[in-house]
Amino acid sequence: MASKPVNTAGLRGQSAGETALCTVGKSGSGLTYCGYDVADLAENATFEEVAYLLFNGELPNQAQLAAYKSALKPMRDLPDAVKSVLKLIPKDTHPMDVMRTGCSMLGNIEPEKDFSEQNQAANRLLAAFPAIMCYWYKFSHDGVEIDCMTDEDSLGGHFLRLLNQEEPSEQHKRVMDVSLILYAEHEFNASTFTARVCASTLSDMFSCITGAIGTLRGPLHGGANEAAMDMIEKFKSPTDAKEQMSGMLARKEKIMGFGHAIYRTSDPRNTVIKAWSEKLAAENGDTSLYDISVACEEFMWDTKKLFCNADFFHASTYNYMGIPTKLFTPIFVCSRLTGWAAHVMEQRANNRIIRPSADYTGSEPRKVQPISAR
Repeated sequence: MASKPVNTAGLRGQSAGETALCTVGKSGSGLTYCGYDVADLAENATFEEVAYLLFNGELPNQAQLAAYKSALKPMRDLPDAVKSVLKLIPKDTHPMDVMRTGCSMLGNIEPEKDFSEQNQAANRLLAAFPAIMCYWYKFSHDGVEIDCMTDEDSLGGHFLRLLNQEEPSEQHKRVMDVSLILYAEHEFNASTFTARVCASTLSDMFSCITGAIGTLRGPLHGGANEAAMDMIEKFKSPTDAKEQMSGMLARKEKIMGFGHAIYRTSDPRNTVIKAWSEKLAAENGDTSLYDISVACEEFMWDTKKLFCNADFFHASTYNYMGIPTKLFTPIFVCSRLTGWAAHVMEQRANNRIIRPSADYTGSEPRKVQPISAR
């Protein structure tokens, strides 16, 4: 008897290559970057250290970190041509489309001429992405052309300063740093795989990252933290949250921010960001949003045995820092750029074009009939 064919829809559970950058869901949970547990990195490293790690394979020493941060700072500004394009983008545009366009336009102005410039291209995007997001947002929403340069030491602090036009608190800068670390890399997810497929054709870094942004734009991959925020801000109390979520399940509505394609029992990033959400709630003197989020977490586990993924408590965390909901996913781009670019570099180092086959399910062979006989 012939064995049943393996269901490879969506390539779920199928290995599509090798990587030295990341492990996801090993033994059902866990996340490491280049051998370091993500919680360890979030506790003891900065985002710039993690970017350096992903691009170079090792954490920097103090001198290397200082040199790296010094190299990134002058790259934060945007060319006038990019600013001109951003000013043309309407206010109601999806911010992910803004990031995609800004990335592509920067690649026109400062192209990666050959692969010896790949680190330069990756670092340029890393430094410029906060300004791409904030320059468009402040111009389209407030009519203000902001200075894209700040003296903030970290990229997370730089983003917050650009957005709010005031010096962020030390706690907010640290939370932003942790958030960027948690989102930096996640193995062969859809957007990363897109970047690798593009890289396998020997395309340039800007094309690879533009394609990755377009893939993250889709609601089945990105935007869960935005959807979670849209949901929890409608709930009046923890009790109301559980009652309304019960109704959502009864109507078979999708509840975003829970479960994961790889993790089976928990998302290790959730524990970290949940703790920061609680700290920010206490700092704000209003814990209602955090309490509602905890009630949602309890309800989904008790009723469906679904756990919060990284996105759910990011919603309240970002809200407590005054970040507009529509910018949640673009922040993901500012972080995941590191993982995307690292995978592009890894693909290039041992490249073979990615060209899988497909199982044909169409018509049997047939002849073309004259149009008069059809």
